[in-house]
Amino acid sequence: MKEITHGGDVYALGEREILDFSASMNPLGMPPEVAQAAREGVSASDRYPDPQCRALRRAIAEVEGVSPTQIFCGNGAAELLDRLALALRPHRAMVLAPTFGEYERALRTNGCKVISHYLKPEREFDVTEDLLRVLRPGLDLLILCNPNNPTGRTIPAPLLAELCRRCQALDTVLVVDESFLSLTDTEAQTDLRPLLAECPRLALLRSLTKSYAMPGLRLGYLLCGDLALLERISLAGQPWGVSVPAQYAGVAAMGRPDWPRLGREAAAPQRRRLTEELRKLGFRVWDSRANYLLFYSSRWTDLRERLLQRDLLIRDCSGFPGLGPGYYRIAVRTEAENTLLLQALEEVCKEGRG
Repeated sequence: MKEITHGGDVYALGEREILDFSASMNPLGMPPEVAQAAREGVSASDRYPDPQCRALRRAIAEVEGVSPTQIFCGNGAAELLDRLALALRPHRAMVLAPTFGEYERALRTNGCKVISHYLKPEREFDVTEDLLRVLRPGLDLLILCNPNNPTGRTIPAPLLAELCRRCQALDTVLVVDESFLSLTDTEAQTDLRPLLAECPRLALLRSLTKSYAMPGLRLGYLLCGDLALLERISLAGQPWGVSVPAQYAGVAAMGRPDWPRLGREAAAPQRRRLTEELRKLGFRVWDSRANYLLFYSSRWTDLRERLLQRDLLIRDCSGFPGLGPGYYRIAVRTEAENTLLLQALEEVCKEGRG
């Protein structure tokens, strides 16, 4: 079986106690209420899950301010991407580069031709109006990640709105992956929910995995005004995509709408601290709005391995299209955990000078 290249694969390291900076979650961890609800869900798992996630969709709808009919729940963002690709069967699609690799995998698995729109490091890997100029008729699907992974850069709200309307005019489905949006400083400024009615070809992808630190439970959802598309997505996979524990946990998470904000507030000063200290050590660091940082050094192409010797795991980003050796991503964790990482990085840099 091919080795998994995503962050969070601590299982490949055996029984070692690893401090994982390769997967980016809410630094506060899972809310106690959510963990308790998941345990109650285990006790209720002697029956099939609700295939329509009725209680969960009602809870999400109340928080999101949309109709439950505009929501589809799935087994994490990756499963929803697979369903989207299977339901749409696009011939031509466009993704950013660098960005989350599951977009291209899901599309190519379904026979789609994938076009990459490369972001430039000298322009901070920002999405600019250049993207508007390359959108053409015949493009079935455009997938954006906001904030982008692994760069942590956000797309300006006016440009997002213009891209949405451009895709609507071209009959191009626009999927905006907002998995990390609730943990960024600009969440309110880039809220696309008001455009769902105006642009039925718009779909917003959200993940409780990140905002509520529950990756092992696997839960995400789509917001979309095109009810026919949501019906096709529901048919593009098994009927019981969300387990009973995940549904229970999701309902409980919606009862803590403040949790992402608290995580965002906890991460912000630590993100600034990590940025400053990495730059002092000689790394190039891109300013991020998210709970993770992309940094680079041509000198350290084996940094992941060096830190792993110290029981710290970071994300090697050399495999992202548009990046290469020397690029890494780290999660913003707690102050104490970030201190351990910085101390280890300083040790590695001193060894290199020795």
